[in-house]
Amino acid sequence: MSISARFTSTDLERLPAVEGIRYEIVDGDLFVSKQPHWHHQYASDGIVSTLRDWDDRTGLGIAMSAPGLVFTEDNDVIPDVVWISRARLAAVADAAGHLRAAPELVVEVLSPGRENERRDREVKLALYARQGVREYWIVDLQRQAVEVYRQIEDGPSTGSGQALRLVATLAGEDVLTTPLLPGFTCPVLRLWVP
Repeated sequence: MSISARFTSTDLERLPAVEGIRYEIVDGDLFVSKQPHWHHQYASDGIVSTLRDWDDRTGLGIAMSAPGLVFTEDNDVIPDVVWISRARLAAVADAAGHLRAAPELVVEVLSPGRENERRDREVKLALYARQGVREYWIVDLQRQAVEVYRQIEDGPSTGSGQALRLVATLAGEDVLTTPLLPGFTCPVLRLWVP
């Protein structure tokens, strides 16, 4: 018989605060990662900056870096970037500054390493789909590409509800757009260190 620990948000509060270390929990499993490389932050900041420019023009939402998303006691994550509408933010933000329900858009910039990639491409993709994220972008620094996943309603035959499906992989001179944010554009080249 094997016993595996299921971590909770309360456990996260008890872990030592170590500079440069990030703790996240998905389905009770603890994920520990190091502070990202500055190229990672450059891409993340490029997305936040472009989203904030769009927000300044429209007033529809807020883009933020590394917010805490506490969906449940055993699903507590820190995505690189989120965008959330102002109406939704008012309904889901708690007094501690966490979001307690899915923002409309989540962005993860891949960190090197097979486990980091698995976490973002599989574990977090499944979590965000279950929680109702409408769009998920995975920024791949190695390939200099952005994968765009959108919420697609599965047909009645599967009965599985919502899913995030890959709808585009953008690279080179491509421009990132989304029906979620009318008029938003971000040249993919803006995300890479010149």
